Amino acid sequence: MLKSSSYWQLFRDFLSKPKTVSPAALLPSVKTDLHRLPGEPAVIWFGHSSYFIRMAGLNLLADPVFSGHASPFSNIVRAFKGSDAYTLDDLPEIDIVLITHDHYDHLDYKAIKKLHSRTRFFYTALGVGNHLRKWGVDPSKIIELDWWESNNEKALQITSTPARHFSGRSLIRNKTLWTSFVLKTATQTLYVGGDSGYDNHFREIGDRFGPFDLVMLDCGQYGANWPLIHMNPEETVKAALDLKARLLLPVHWGKFALANHPWNEPIQRVVKAAAENRMAVTTPQIGEPVVIGHEYPLKVWWEDEKESFVADEKSQ
Repeated sequence: MLKSSSYWQLFRDFLSKPKTVSPAALLPSVKTDLHRLPGEPAVIWFGHSSYFIRMAGLNLLADPVFSGHASPFSNIVRAFKGSDAYTLDDLPEIDIVLITHDHYDHLDYKAIKKLHSRTRFFYTALGVGNHLRKWGVDPSKIIELDWWESNNEKALQITSTPARHFSGRSLIRNKTLWTSFVLKTATQTLYVGGDSGYDNHFREIGDRFGPFDLVMLDCGQYGANWPLIHMNPEETVKAALDLKARLLLPVHWGKFALANHPWNEPIQRVVKAAAENRMAVTTPQIGEPVVIGHEYPLKVWWEDEKESFVADEKSQ
């Protein structure tokens, strides 16, 4: 947050959001059978920063938020209509849940309570395990990593890497670490960006682990008063270039209104910046598979708000 800003000003801005922060119509989605994906590595985006990853024969789930809201109160920061096409019942058994940090839009109490009995391991940043243990997760399932620490699950190497953000739930701040993750096999490398402002850590991660076959980077929920903790869309493309990415999947938009920009402005700007910088980008609808090495979704679905519709995979 800028020194010239105050928490009261941020709170006042939060309460006076324009109508354009939310879509006027039901968001489209694709209902994919997560038990039978067309190939791997594959990523299924659920809106905002939650997604399912099939890689190295493992089922991974990143920052799962399925409770319909991104705040301690169920009537505040509600999910956009149509963005909740998937429930936890649609998921297969999960090998690994990745949690980048403990903010409400990335760490969902209700989801963890339902997931912990059907998940083998929870990978997260230092300190976040305290939340999980308190919520009933078996401590033997929790693996907390510091930046640059790695651990292997079968053929998959998971490395915690830096981010420029902050942490905290309720009134408690910065008692836990925030992180990003590098997922690496002998043949593919993916980057789970979490939340981060732009800085030189992207170049360092790119130098150490790049090139990346796919990077998932936040492009939304930015504001003039907090330029250090979230990227604007043009910085998202710059970060992808620093990471030596072959393909960018823009996330952290399309489900919750945490900032005052129009809900579809992030994707409009990031697609434009990607074209100007010759960065390949994929823009799946919620639930639409992105399979590495295959054709990538590019439909401009966020511009069509004249009618409500839900597509299924048979109609594609």
